[in-house]
Order: sequence, then structure tokens, then C-alpha cells
Amino acid sequence: MIRLCEKTDEERIYQIINDSAQAYGGVIPEDRYKEPYMSRHELAQEMEDGVIFWGFEDGGQLCGIMGIQDKNEVALIRHAYVQTISRQAGIGTKLLNHIRQLTDKPILIGTWESAAWAISFYVKNGFTLVNRDEKRSLLHKYWNVPERQVETSVVLCDNRFHRGK
Repeated sequence: MIRLCEKTDEERIYQIINDSAQAYGGVIPEDRYKEPYMSRHELAQEMEDGVIFWGFEDGGQLCGIMGIQDKNEVALIRHAYVQTISRQAGIGTKLLNHIRQLTDKPILIGTWESAAWAISFYVKNGFTLVNRDEKRSLLHKYWNVPERQVETSVVLCDNRFHRGK
């Protein structure tokens, strides 16, 4: 079951993110990986900044989460994670399809360039990579990430996004 996450879900969201993000270890640039991958303070700040989390619940417990953040003319998919033991069961696709129905705006997704599984997931679900110049512009415009993350990330867009804006 997909449901809107509440403030009371914050600890479980934190657990899912940090369990799932272990897959980044040894894959993303070493200087960008830390444990926990996202601190409780960072998660609270993301929620305060307008990231709205939706969760997939199985057996009464959240096992996957995905956030959406409105950025005026676009929406961003933020922090899409499925706990390790629940992967490959279609949870990410179900969450993505649900979130896509929540907005008529173009959707952008940023992820690590070296996270081939994440890029493959989004491409399989109809997203396309933007070119390097556009990526840099979009990351600076819609995300608040350090330059090192801009250098080592990619941006994907859905078919509603008009390139070259």
C-alpha cells in the first residue's frame, strides 16, 4: 500500500535511506559517501524544505520511500530508496508511478553518475539523461548541492520536460 508519510514516519524513513544507501559504498566518489549517508538533521531539513515523502507499506511497515519536491515549474524526485531486503519486488516502480500521477509538471531526477542501477531504473521507467551542460545548469537551478556533487551526478527528465529551458 502506498501512503503519504507523516512526521511520525521520520525515524523509519531515516532507517530506509541509510540501509539502502549502503549500496553506494565503494561506488560513488569516496569523498561523497559517509555513514550514516543522511543524518537525522539532514532528513529533517529536507522535509522542512518541502520534500514530501510517500511510502510503500508491506505488512504494516514502510519498506520503500520516495520524495517529491515542488520547484515552481518542475517537480523533483528526491530520496528514492527501498530497504535492501525488499528490493527487486517492484516497489520503486510503484512509488514512481504514484508520484508521477501527483503532478502535471515536468519531473527531474538527480542521481550519482556511477550508480548505474539507479540510472537504469529511471531509463526503464521512461526517463532520459540530459546532456552535461544542461545537467550542470539544472543542478545549480533546482538543487542545493556542492560543486563536487554536481561534477559526479547526472540528471534525468521525463517526457514533459522541454530541453533547453
